[in-house]
Amino acid sequence: MGGTTPAIRGGAARRPDTRRRGAVVAALMLAMALAALDSTVVSTAVPQIVGDLGGFSVFSWLFSGYLLAVTVSLPVYGKLSDTFGRKPVLVVGAAVFLLGSLLCAAAWNMGALIAFRIVQGLGGGALQGTVQTLAADLYPLAERPKIQSRLSTVWAVSAVAGPGLGGVLAAYADWRWIFLVNLPIGAAALWLVVRHLHEPERRRAPRARVDWAGALAVFACGGVLLTALVQGGVAWPWLSAPSLALFGTGLALAGVVVAVERRAAEPIIPGWVWRRRTIAAVNLALGALGLLMVAPAVFLPTYAQSVLGLAPVAAGFVLSVWTLSWPLSAALSQHVYRRIGFRDTALTGIGLAALILCAFPFLPYPGSWWQPTLLMLLLGGALGLFQLPLIVGVQSTVGWSERGTTTASVLFCRQTGQTVGASLFGAVANGVLAARLGGAGGLDSVTRAWDAGTAPEATRRAIAEAVHAVYLGAACAAALAFLVLLLVAPRRFPVLDD
Repeated sequence: MGGTTPAIRGGAARRPDTRRRGAVVAALMLAMALAALDSTVVSTAVPQIVGDLGGFSVFSWLFSGYLLAVTVSLPVYGKLSDTFGRKPVLVVGAAVFLLGSLLCAAAWNMGALIAFRIVQGLGGGALQGTVQTLAADLYPLAERPKIQSRLSTVWAVSAVAGPGLGGVLAAYADWRWIFLVNLPIGAAALWLVVRHLHEPERRRAPRARVDWAGALAVFACGGVLLTALVQGGVAWPWLSAPSLALFGTGLALAGVVVAVERRAAEPIIPGWVWRRRTIAAVNLALGALGLLMVAPAVFLPTYAQSVLGLAPVAAGFVLSVWTLSWPLSAALSQHVYRRIGFRDTALTGIGLAALILCAFPFLPYPGSWWQPTLLMLLLGGALGLFQLPLIVGVQSTVGWSERGTTTASVLFCRQTGQTVGASLFGAVANGVLAARLGGAGGLDSVTRAWDAGTAPEATRRAIAEAVHAVYLGAACAAALAFLVLLLVAPRRFPVLDD
């Protein structure tokens, strides 16, 4: 193809017009918006949901159940898209997501809503993985940053608009509309995909074999281990019988996954994902990215409200600024990695991120709002320089038949890192608070006390120290990603011709 723009092809030599590809890109952005909005729009409607359905003690599973389903389904959808093509996987995933949305809107109690959120998550895994894979299919290496920056912008806009949209719908309509609003967006995306996406004919085995045993094993293992991580230290103590039983069962199932996948003709998680230096290094580095992202995403709003004394809207602004610099930096990163390569660009980004995270504990107490805002703006720029070159680079090292599996493995590692980070940093924050306050409650309890106007100065300082410790932990995760790229990743990625 040389340097020309590839397109979705119906035949080997025929290229459709730019308008058709533009329609498919619009469909991908709409599909990504479904997955991105869903992770933020529900949060502001939780009081109304709990007030209507009850179930306050288990409402956190509205988020945990969705996260688990997305994470464990990513490798399965990646392999299916390599076997049967991207279009059928995307269509089925979008249909499952919309079915889950409709069921969520009709939920009659909290248990049903949680179950239907899991259905949504099973569709969301297909949306996230397949959209990212199709983005690489549609564009050659030279133009891939265009589509990736557009998808990053979708995430950024969703992060800012999602909570506001959820609050408006819950306050002025009904919380069920936060799920019903997915239907017209998803229907438009489906229509565009069915109408305009035509994948090329590719050589395939006479009878494609699907590793259903491996898929079931991956679901079971991932679900058990991620449940242990999500609920450990929350629903039960880390060293309690339920926690130990879940971790033990998860490790046993991990052995089952290895045994099943070694015997499978077409494994869901093939061994080459970890045997190739480039893919293994990117997986580990983006797993560390997921880990460090938890620090600002989860703990900065508490810091802004409890320590800086900001209102919830202003606290949300302090966090949201990184969603402005991240896609801008990602879009500009192509000018850097074309000169110094994918690995060195990512090393620059994550090195800067580590320094910025280390600077957070040195902010003055109580400080002013602009100080953490500036750090978050810089952090978004650094992470945009880190993440996009790795995703574009690793997708460019594999052919069509391996791109779905590779993309899914990268996203799976990032999602797993976020799950581990939420548990790990939650334990760190609670440990610091317990030490400073003499064991008088964890982060949730002191935050509620602040909201009630009863938090003393000692509590404010304890929260500041807890968040500082979390940011230092995030800096360690950034340093880990730096070392992985430096020691494991090749300096020049083995890029294939488009």
